[in-house]
Amino acid sequence: MGVEYDVAIVGGGHNGLTTAGYLARAGLKTIVLERRGVVGGAAVTEEFHPGYRNSVCSYVVGLLHPKVMRDLELAAHGLDIILRPGPTVLPLPEGGAMFMPKEIEAAEREIGRFSKRDAKRYRAFEDEVASTADIVRDTLLETPPNVGGGFGDLMSLLTMGNRFRKLSPSKQRAFVDLMTMSMGDYLNEWFECDALKGHLSFDSIVGNMVSPYHPGSAYILIHHVIGEIHGKRGAWGYARGGMGAITQAMARSAQAKGAEIRVSSPVREVIVEKGVARGVVLEDGTHIRARAVAANVNPKLLYLKMIDQSSLDSEFIRQIEGWRCRSGTFRMNVALSELPRFNGLAAIDQSHVLSGGIHICWSLDYLERAYDDAKRGGWSKQPVVSMNIPSVCDDSLAPPGQHVMSLFCQHFHPELAGGQSWDDVKEEVADLVISTVQQYAPNFKASIVGRQVLSPLDLEREFGLVGGDIFHGALHLDQLWALRPAAGHAQYRGPLRNLYMCGSGTHPGGGVSGVPGHNAAREIIKDFKRRRLAR
Repeated sequence: MGVEYDVAIVGGGHNGLTTAGYLARAGLKTIVLERRGVVGGAAVTEEFHPGYRNSVCSYVVGLLHPKVMRDLELAAHGLDIILRPGPTVLPLPEGGAMFMPKEIEAAEREIGRFSKRDAKRYRAFEDEVASTADIVRDTLLETPPNVGGGFGDLMSLLTMGNRFRKLSPSKQRAFVDLMTMSMGDYLNEWFECDALKGHLSFDSIVGNMVSPYHPGSAYILIHHVIGEIHGKRGAWGYARGGMGAITQAMARSAQAKGAEIRVSSPVREVIVEKGVARGVVLEDGTHIRARAVAANVNPKLLYLKMIDQSSLDSEFIRQIEGWRCRSGTFRMNVALSELPRFNGLAAIDQSHVLSGGIHICWSLDYLERAYDDAKRGGWSKQPVVSMNIPSVCDDSLAPPGQHVMSLFCQHFHPELAGGQSWDDVKEEVADLVISTVQQYAPNFKASIVGRQVLSPLDLEREFGLVGGDIFHGALHLDQLWALRPAAGHAQYRGPLRNLYMCGSGTHPGGGVSGVPGHNAAREIIKDFKRRRLAR
C-alpha cells in the first residue's frame, strides 16, 4: 500500500493544528485527524444554552506565543485578542474585596490597605518573579537535551549551565527557589497579608492538585506568567468569540497552506512495522499511511492505548505508566440574566471590575483545606473558584444585557472513593460550586438560566484529558524539560522511528501556547530535510 501523506497528526487540538500549519508551510503533505466533530481539542467555543456561547475548557489567553501567532498569520485568519482591562478581584469572607491590578503602583496602593509592610515589598517580589520568568521564557522555543544523549545534548546542557552561571547570585537563588519551593513557603518569606498570599498562590494550584505547601508548586506560578498579550508580559485576555476562535484561525491557516483536516475521525492505533511508525488506523478500520506520525495526545493515551506494547521497551512503558495526570479540575459555564453583585461592591463600576478574573481563594489556609478535602478521593467542601465573565468584553457570546461566566474550580479528585462515579455526583458538586459563589454574590444563583458541567471524568472522556489533567501531565520538576514525557525522549521524537510527539505532554507543557506544536514541527521538518526518517 502506498504512502498517502508525509505526516499524519493524531489529534486536532491547538498544538496539532500548530504543527500542521508549520508542516504545510514547509511543503509537507499533512493530514490532521480529530476524534470530535470540531477541531480545537480543549480550546473550543460551544453554545451550551440557547443563545449563550462560551469557551468550554480553556477560557483565557495569556500563553499563546507571539511567534506562533505571527508565523501562522492568525490575525489575518480572524483571531482578535482582547486584553482584560479589569483587575483580579478577590472577594473576602467578611465582605468587600482585594482588587489586584497589573500596574505596580496601583497594586502597591491596594496592598497598602491591608499591609503597609507588604506594599513596600511587592515591587521587589514582582521583579524577582519576572526575572525568573525571563529565564524560563528563553527556553520555550528550544528543544531540550536528551538524558543520556550524545555530544549535541551535552552542548545544550553546557549552554544552559553557562546562562545560569552568568546570572547574579540573587537571581540564581531566586530561580532555584521558584523551581523547587512550595508556593506557601515562598510567599510566607515575603508577605504577611492572608488575602495577598491567597491571591498570589492561586496560579500555583491551577490544574495542579497539590497543597500550596507542596515542594515545587511555586513553579506553576512561573508557568502562568511566561506569556504575553499585545507585548505586555504576564497579561491575560479573551479571544473574541471564545477560545475556539484561536483554533478555528489555526485550522484556516493550515488549510490555506494545503493541510487536510478530518473531524469525526478517531484514531484507534498507530501502524508500527519493524519498529517504524507507518501511519494510523481509524476506529472504523480505515488505514491512513504516512511517512511519519505526530501525536497530539496525552503520552498515556499514545503509548498505552494506541501502540502495541510489544513494540516498546519495558523500561519506557514503566516510565509512561508512572506519568502523573491529575489536575483536580472541575469546569463549569453558566448563562446569566445579570452580572453577579458581590458583597460590599455595590458602589463600584462592576462592568469594569468584573472584566478581570474573580478568585475565591482568600488565604493559603483556604487552599490547603480545599486540597485536604479532595486528596483521599473526594472534593473540596469549600472549593477554590476562579470566575471570568468574557461577555463583559465580548458581546457576541450572549444576548443583549445577558452574560456568560466561566468557572474553573479546584480541587476535585478524578478517582472518587467508595466506587463512586463522577456521573452520579457531578450535579450535586456543581450545586456546591454555585452555593460557594452565592456566599459572596447573593444574586448569583437566581441569575443562572443555564449551565454546563464538566467533571474530571467528562474532561477525560470528551477531550482525552487523562485524569482530567489539563496539562497532559503534571507540571512537576520530574516531569519538565528534559524529562517531559520521559528521560531520553524529550526532543519530540518517540521511541519508535518516524514517531513524534507534538502535544502538551512535551516541553514546555500545558496551556494554550502552541509552543510544543511549534517545536515538534521544527524537529520533524529538520528530519525530513536531513533524510533521517526510516524508509
